[in-house]
Amino acid sequence: MDQGNTAYVLIASALVLLMTPGLAFFYGGMVKAKSVVSMMMLSFGSLGLIGVLWVIYGYAFSFASSDSKTFVGIPGWFGYDPSAFFLGSQVNDALAAHRDSAYPSMAFVAFQATFAIITVALISGAIADRAKFGAWMVFAGIWATIVYFPVANWVFNFGSDGTGKFGGWLVQLGVHDFAGGTAVHINAGAAGLALALVLGKRFGFSKGITQPHNVPLTLLGVALLWFGWFGFNAGSALSANGISSIAFINTLSAPAAAMLGWILVEKFRHGKATSIGAGSGAVAGLVAITPACDILDPGWGLLLGLIAGALCALAIDLKFALGFDDSLDVVGIHLVGGIFGTLFIGIFGRGIGLVYNGSWDQLGKQAIGAGSVLVYSFVLALIIGFVIEKTIGFRVKAEDEIAGIDTVVHGEEAYAFGADRG
Repeated sequence: MDQGNTAYVLIASALVLLMTPGLAFFYGGMVKAKSVVSMMMLSFGSLGLIGVLWVIYGYAFSFASSDSKTFVGIPGWFGYDPSAFFLGSQVNDALAAHRDSAYPSMAFVAFQATFAIITVALISGAIADRAKFGAWMVFAGIWATIVYFPVANWVFNFGSDGTGKFGGWLVQLGVHDFAGGTAVHINAGAAGLALALVLGKRFGFSKGITQPHNVPLTLLGVALLWFGWFGFNAGSALSANGISSIAFINTLSAPAAAMLGWILVEKFRHGKATSIGAGSGAVAGLVAITPACDILDPGWGLLLGLIAGALCALAIDLKFALGFDDSLDVVGIHLVGGIFGTLFIGIFGRGIGLVYNGSWDQLGKQAIGAGSVLVYSFVLALIIGFVIEKTIGFRVKAEDEIAGIDTVVHGEEAYAFGADRG
């Protein structure tokens, strides 16, 4: 067993796990001061719940073998190896003295767990300032089980032989998604759109409804996200090799270009380049480069980033044009950025894109991958969210939303002002 590669995968896992607290800061700084605790708890709640579900059955569902899963990747309950649940077989593997692979399968389990956690947490930005924590946790558990775990199987399960011949159906189709443009960003963006429709608009919904209450907190979140994203993208090589190096430089340069693209749009449209725009542009570039970071020459990566930053800066206004309240632009950044990055591969992907072989074939495959995940996630999230809203209620009371939901839902305030509070 290669201790270096094992360490590499485990360190990458820790970096990706850091992204969820980073996301909490990113989202938390952009909401009202009286709902920042609630916003951040949606991320931390996802971390707690999905971390547990992943160990119990999430990994077993996501990486079921081809002879024990249905079309959507969920293993059959009859004739299925029970050691796959609670990670029994992975423990045996980790304790084994010898293994052909460069790392124990338990290291891969840990790495993929962090992807599941951050994907669920991403959705929460679409329903900021108005969601019940308990209802969110119910949604997160159900959505992860019937949407994320199966989609992870479609995209990340390369089968026991490592070729994808016996893996997920999008892998077998030939869709290229190195680190989760479909499974993570399109998946979360589509679910966020569905929940925004279910919960409806915030009171007073309009442009400028709320300004970020703490810009430094948001920029701290951007920094943590970008730092962790090196584990997300370069770590997906599962080895310290040439592919991880390409992914690393693209994860550095594409978001940098996207930042410039976003603030240029801001400057031309509004006369000022904002720090929130710079941070959002960097995140948009990170989203767009995720599926393509291993297969783009850095020059194409810069082009992708520049266009993605400008495109997402324009796309965040879709909610005003179409009338849905995506509070923190999950649709404009993650859904639009994820689709763009996924399709970009079909044109500029080294060796498979249109500019290299003159064929539209790969672009068609990428479109199928993006479209299937979008529709599957949106429809099921809409159904789950609607059922929760009609049963236990998903949205807080109107008076609680107006007053701020931190004290009502969590009994806490983010900031204790006044001499009597120490």
